Amino acid sequence: MKLRKLTAVLLVGAMVLSLAACGKKSSNSGDGGSGSSEAGSETIRLLGYSYYESTMNILRDQLTKAGFNVEIDMQPDYASMVTARDTGNWDIAMSGWTTVTGNPDYAVRDVYASYGQYNAGGINDPKIDELIDKASQETPSEYGATYKELEDYAITENAYSLPLYSTRGIRAINNTVVDEKTVLNPQSRSAYWENYSYVDPSQNETRTLMLTQTMGDLTSLDPIQANDGSINQLSANLNVRIVNMTPDDKIEAEGSLSRNISIAEGNQAFYFILRDDCYFSRVENKHVVATDVRVGAEDVEFSLERAADEKSVANHKTYNLHNHMSEVSIVTDIEELKGINDSDTGKPVFDTLSEGLPSEIQTLTADKTQVDNANGVYQVVKISTENPFPQVLYYLAHQSAGILNKEAVTEMNSKFEVDSYDPTKDVCYGDPAAIKSGNNHLWMSGPYALVDYDDYQVVFEKNPGYMAGTEHEAKINNVAIKFIKEPTSATSEFRAGGIDILDAVNTNDVATLQEDKNYTVFVYIRHATTYCDFNMTNGNKFENIDLRKAVFYAINQDEFIAYNNDLVGPLYSTASTLVDTGNKLEFSLEKSAEHLKAYQDSKK
Repeated sequence: MKLRKLTAVLLVGAMVLSLAACGKKSSNSGDGGSGSSEAGSETIRLLGYSYYESTMNILRDQLTKAGFNVEIDMQPDYASMVTARDTGNWDIAMSGWTTVTGNPDYAVRDVYASYGQYNAGGINDPKIDELIDKASQETPSEYGATYKELEDYAITENAYSLPLYSTRGIRAINNTVVDEKTVLNPQSRSAYWENYSYVDPSQNETRTLMLTQTMGDLTSLDPIQANDGSINQLSANLNVRIVNMTPDDKIEAEGSLSRNISIAEGNQAFYFILRDDCYFSRVENKHVVATDVRVGAEDVEFSLERAADEKSVANHKTYNLHNHMSEVSIVTDIEELKGINDSDTGKPVFDTLSEGLPSEIQTLTADKTQVDNANGVYQVVKISTENPFPQVLYYLAHQSAGILNKEAVTEMNSKFEVDSYDPTKDVCYGDPAAIKSGNNHLWMSGPYALVDYDDYQVVFEKNPGYMAGTEHEAKINNVAIKFIKEPTSATSEFRAGGIDILDAVNTNDVATLQEDKNYTVFVYIRHATTYCDFNMTNGNKFENIDLRKAVFYAINQDEFIAYNNDLVGPLYSTASTLVDTGNKLEFSLEKSAEHLKAYQDSKK
């Protein structure tokens, strides 16, 4: 441990020296320190943003030792980095992926598949697509071998991605303000805001709970148009889903729009019986308004059909999560439920859906205004998949499967054609700029409503129509998220009392916070990864496998782990935290040099 601490100190010293020579765009050549490089070395353009500053400096120093000349393009924030990445003027780009659904298919599909929305490096390999599809149809007892084969091929053999480290979840609370018994730390899904309560419950109605996040430019409040850190926890608390995940990644109906779930034999038909105490909220004059409009099966059908339709909206960012659904329908025939058996119990689906209901099922209706669970009137939604695909339930627990109001979305998006959508003049549902300017058109089905948004924060109020009178009703009336780009600045604000819950604690701040009895620091499993994309598009030199492997073998993950005080771990692929394949990154400057020479010889 002393050796690791010494390594961390030396790395910090190297970073301080290197930062003196770095601006927004900088080169380490000729700085006379550890960043110097010999004439004729291969130059790498490393792209990232301020959040990754320490990681980029460690990475730069490692690559320099392997004979590379590294130019750092340090953008101020995520949005700026994405803009720079879209120009293609980079070789290696920082990236992070958190498997917020808790299943391995999500961990790999959008990152490594040729059609992946977050495949920034341009991986385009049919074998990878085939392996991802094969694993998606297998059970957990079967898919371990397939995901290992995927890693062996994509990472070991082809070095399509550069793994750096996995990240634990670290959340700190001011325990003099927030009741720590109400804080859950889920491995995958976003934080449960509705569960939070103050130490003094009388403050729940009047005191605003202060949170923070690094990203202030919200991508979109339409859940299928965005899937990034700017909106994930927002959407997860604004819109209810038909299933939830427990903190340890098990699928459950508890706290969702469904009372019970049944998977029919064959794992291609999924049934959900809906609760009737969830209503939409909207906003007037920057305050929440109850609509008394129930969240019903027609809204589920509408929301999930558009999620599964690539052409339903411009810039559909989550299509790959939901294109497995072939049909979403409302069941009105009770006999259908009695004639199909549940895959787990072998009993009729009707019996599984009937467990623990407020009253026995007397009739099913397609009209949400007629629903009355207390008197036996229910709604049932059926989802069918093209192939057996039990992992579909994890995608239905994702924020992108949030249930929207059919009328509100249709009215907003009917003013333009998807194919001719022009973001400079057309305003679609969930447009953050419209909300910021005062056009808050959102109808929200979750425990909270977004009531105000500006450059500094986003503000929420409790939805009065969300499961009122149940344990799932939100405890705290008002929540706000401050936008603070730098983790160290967020920690300072937390210690000054301006933040109540710090959801992402800098690893180097953990020990300091743990020493203060007023703070509780939770360190927990979180399926978060940090890696780099290689630019393999448009004839970039990293199409060459030897160059990729020269970088691959130059990475010493122990240095990242030491710098972060053992609060990060090893990584091989974005699925590493979910499936143990036994693969580990090999650090070898000798092999790195061999591949670099092979690349340079190929250019002669």
